[in-house]
Amino acid sequence: MSSVEEFRTEIRRWLRTHLTGEFAALKGRGGPGREHEAFDGRLAWERHMAAHGWTCVGWPVEHGGRGASTEQQIAFHEEYALADAPARVNHIGEQLLGPTLIAHGTEEHKRRFLPPIRAVEELWCQGYSEPDAGSDLAAVRTRATLRGGEWTVDGQKIWTSLAHESQWCFVLARTEPGSRRHAGLSYLLVPMDQPGVEVRPITQLTGTSEFNEVFFDGARTDAAHVVGAPGDGWAVAMATLGFERGVSTLGQQVGFRRELEDLAALARSNGAIADPLVRDRLVKAWIGLEAMRATARRPATAPSTAKLYWARWHRDLGELAMDVCGAPSLLAAGAHGDPYDLDDRQRLFLFSRADTIYAGSDEIQRNIVAERILGLPKEVRA
Repeated sequence: MSSVEEFRTEIRRWLRTHLTGEFAALKGRGGPGREHEAFDGRLAWERHMAAHGWTCVGWPVEHGGRGASTEQQIAFHEEYALADAPARVNHIGEQLLGPTLIAHGTEEHKRRFLPPIRAVEELWCQGYSEPDAGSDLAAVRTRATLRGGEWTVDGQKIWTSLAHESQWCFVLARTEPGSRRHAGLSYLLVPMDQPGVEVRPITQLTGTSEFNEVFFDGARTDAAHVVGAPGDGWAVAMATLGFERGVSTLGQQVGFRRELEDLAALARSNGAIADPLVRDRLVKAWIGLEAMRATARRPATAPSTAKLYWARWHRDLGELAMDVCGAPSLLAAGAHGDPYDLDDRQRLFLFSRADTIYAGSDEIQRNIVAERILGLPKEVRA
């Protein structure tokens, strides 16, 4: 592989050359609260990336990736964000499931599922959270039974991002009757396009519906579509969460920086910068972002501590955005004929309210840090 700077130059030059023509209009489109934007165009863009070898750059070469080092992956995500390239549509398959299959899947799993992920031919969603088991993942009630060479799945998942666009879902289900908590769970690969699967969109504060609730009623998948041994799904699920909070968050932080710089510019133009409290909060936000970047580049950083930090930082930035905007932040402009047409700062505020909840709530993350990292006594449970 080339050096980090050579790799950075290569991806920067490729983006400059290819994010043009029909793809130029996609710049800045998509992302949290905006996944509905130009989805078909973003899908076509990502398939274009795949055709030129720019998907799954961190995967081993033998599985279709570039075998990029951690520093090269960081460079890729940073340059992608700096180019204002559109939000990825295949993040869940490429960054979560793919590495999980490489680490824990069978050779058949890798042959069947990795090539379509790399080529962006099959999209995936994550079937973890449930109405009574959101951040408490070990309390899942969705069940699966092995009969006649197939798993039959029954239950409900919620907050399932992009389920309405996905062909497959990796589902954490209870496969051992009578089991409790972490025991007796299995990690199943379930096709979405079948009679036993119903997807219902959930309207969010932003007025969009990138999250869904998914109902499994006799849904089926092949007996071999279990990752890890049946009953050992907890370990595989935790591995997936580790990949979820990996180097791709460096690109996320470039977006955070852009939001902060936009707020600082607005504060200077509308006079909000004259308020010493606003100036102080802007400076603290900048310091926090620098600390976040430095922490994320440390390989020993615990995923739970990183999630706690960036979620609260981003939520606070959304609140700061409303204070910098002042009274106009209370009105949705409707500039495009939509009475609920939000600007970027309003969308930042509303969507960031969920940052401390999704991907593991703050309360659960603190328990993980306390019990698994600091070695404190476990919380008393009924």
